[in-house]
Amino acid sequence: MQLPLVIIGAGSIGMRHVEVAQTCPDTCISAVVEPFGPRRAELRQMGLNAVETLDAVPPKTRAAVIATPTPDHHLSTMACLDRGWPVLVEKPVTATLDQANQVVESAAARGLPLITGHHRRCHPFSRATRAALGEIGELVGVQGLWSLRKHDSYYDAEWRRQPGAGPLMTNLSHELDLLRFFLGDIEEISALTSNARRGLVIEDTAAMALRFAGGALGSFLISDAGASPWSFEGASGENPAIAASHQDYLRFVGTEGALEFPSLTNWGRSGPGEIEWSRPLRRTDAPAFEKIDPLLDQLARFTDLVNGGGDDVLCTGEDGARALEMTLAAALSAKQGRPVRAGEVPGHYTGV
Repeated sequence: MQLPLVIIGAGSIGMRHVEVAQTCPDTCISAVVEPFGPRRAELRQMGLNAVETLDAVPPKTRAAVIATPTPDHHLSTMACLDRGWPVLVEKPVTATLDQANQVVESAAARGLPLITGHHRRCHPFSRATRAALGEIGELVGVQGLWSLRKHDSYYDAEWRRQPGAGPLMTNLSHELDLLRFFLGDIEEISALTSNARRGLVIEDTAAMALRFAGGALGSFLISDAGASPWSFEGASGENPAIAASHQDYLRFVGTEGALEFPSLTNWGRSGPGEIEWSRPLRRTDAPAFEKIDPLLDQLARFTDLVNGGGDDVLCTGEDGARALEMTLAAALSAKQGRPVRAGEVPGHYTGV
């Protein structure tokens, strides 16, 4: 039997969820919630049951996908949980830690699945990386570089020039969740920011140092002003709006070798004895991975979870809260000029 779900929000990401829900054989759309009247009319012309509020959603509905702007995530998630619906909410899970903790606690109290839409975990090469990291010994560190030059007209919209709209709060949470998926909790983050290239109030570049609970260290450079082939989107080719480069953008270093992501190119032992700098490392290329729609895979996994299955890939509400916490910690670190540890971010802080 198909899972009837409501999709809340009919913007670009909401319509991607409509697309995958229509494609997924295990789901059907009971309604799309859209408060803007002209947009509802357009949705109805597409054959969708577009309604203005949650109160108009058909009673057969069993789950919800929330794809509204971030400030609405908290209220919409609580409203859906109150109706007894499991929730898949787009990232970030909420705008603040207080809100994130409330929705996580509410879902747990009701025994309802709460999933944050960090879909990058669902790619086959992401899932394979967790296993491959065990082949390079004890992890020493990770280096990441995400630099995609957003077109100048991207910043024509006034809200995109306001505090909180730079790459720290817009793009970083994707990277931090993926690093947590691979390496576990981040204990501390320190950030420097610059707006020197675009000259806007918001940052266009940030450099970060990270400390992981397992003892590994990391560095990450993120920029929307620098042109480069190095980013998740460029490497994976998952987003048709962003040019594919198929260049690795993460490098993991361990005591027994190294691993590049997302190609999973492995550099390891070339012979017996100690691995040390006078001995060359042997390169091993990974097999090609099946190309999937990660949003479709995410929805299929969510559906299985709602129907009583198990999953160790999806980003839980708690995982989403931790990614949000360290994203906010990076913004706070840049603002205060000091490292920020987990547990130090004020519950009401929005990153501004």
